[in-house]
Amino acid sequence: MELIAALAAGSFIGAVLGFVGAGGAMLSVPILMYLFDFNPKEATTAALAVVFLAALSGAIPKARNKQILYRDALVISGLGTATNIGFSLVVDRLPDAFITTGFSIVLLGAGASMLKNPKYEPHTRMPISILIVASLVIGSMTGLFGIGGGFLAIPILVLFFGTPQAIAAGTSLAIIAMNSLISFLGHHALWDSVDWHVPILMAIAAVLIAQIASHFSSKTNPNILRKAFAYLLFSISLFTFLHTWM
Repeated sequence: MELIAALAAGSFIGAVLGFVGAGGAMLSVPILMYLFDFNPKEATTAALAVVFLAALSGAIPKARNKQILYRDALVISGLGTATNIGFSLVVDRLPDAFITTGFSIVLLGAGASMLKNPKYEPHTRMPISILIVASLVIGSMTGLFGIGGGFLAIPILVLFFGTPQAIAAGTSLAIIAMNSLISFLGHHALWDSVDWHVPILMAIAAVLIAQIASHFSSKTNPNILRKAFAYLLFSISLFTFLHTWM
């Protein structure tokens, strides 16, 4: 049953990453905590590995279709390295309740951002000032909660700079892959405490499904995907918060 559950969870994570371009860690962390009994720190560390591989897999079709803004992805990941690594190195000293409460708040904000309607204007490049702020915030979220940052990158690109959904998703996947790898390395103190057989199975399924979902994502209705994903995040946020404090 654990084998089937891990493969099913990984498939779900890969599908969300491939179709939406974000949300892999937001699903991986609670799945590992509540379905497989990982503690928050172990779940965050394992989720980074799963999401890195799945996001990298999902980014490959996007790269082939020239749907990645490499400048934005590299700058956001590069500038966010300081906060990413900094919080990754201290996360093992933080209380579990702090991590899960912060995680639930981030999910709430991410869901709200996904419900906003995109503007249909010509695409403009993100100014360096916005890039710097987004980089530091995304890096902090990745280091603390194991979240790759796609939840923030997509709304910024789509809502404020008119980026087509497919290109925003591709750029987000590139950011997630780079940020997850950096943060995973920063979590090295927790590697030995993780039981890796479940995350490995999840990663295998996520990698395969992310490839397929990413390929077909441009043929789906982005508004329906965003709204469904938003309500899913609200549900997970509420469950995580109640489980932490009740």
